[in-house]
Amino acid sequence: MNKVFPQGDINGNAAAGTKVLPGEAGCTAPCCSRPGACLSAFVLLLLAAVAALIALVIILGSPPRTPGAQACVTLTNRTGFLCHDRRSCISASGVCDGVRTCPHGEDEEEALCRDVPQSLPGFLVARCGNPASWIYSDQKCDGTNNCGDCSDELSPVTACPPCGPGWWRCPSTVFKYCDCIPRSLCRDRVQHCSDWSDEYSCPGP
Repeated sequence: MNKVFPQGDINGNAAAGTKVLPGEAGCTAPCCSRPGACLSAFVLLLLAAVAALIALVIILGSPPRTPGAQACVTLTNRTGFLCHDRRSCISASGVCDGVRTCPHGEDEEEALCRDVPQSLPGFLVARCGNPASWIYSDQKCDGTNNCGDCSDELSPVTACPPCGPGWWRCPSTVFKYCDCIPRSLCRDRVQHCSDWSDEYSCPGP
């Protein structure tokens, strides 16, 4: 004769005489059949979400720590670098020169200066006639032969305005100058122009 054991009711409650093990009361079948399965699944989902977030940061790159470089105009009407305080405007040639000029030193940050001129923003750089040579943009049309071939002062590479009031226009014999010389060099009994106009025509300072 077969024995019939009491079964639980439709709500899952154990019938009278049925022994219930500790921790099994009120749990669902999957959790009861494999202890810790629900917790393990939750941990795996959490780890997958963290891994996806890390992968996204690697692909897109981390957000910039500081605002991007911005151009400004200096008091001498030259291209400059706007510091992050948005008040200080330093000359282009003052960037990555080894001296921290901005209040917070952002003009010498490693990201900006690690591979000059490639790491510099375009507004800070001017190319010479020789593509391998470059100067800072505020050194263009300043009357001085910064490129070494005068391409930063003369066409067709550079279009500069006529000589200013403190300059005398002539073909210079001095390597430092190109198409203009400072008037302070006129009438000093030394030839600075190939046509000697600095000694005979220039009115002086």
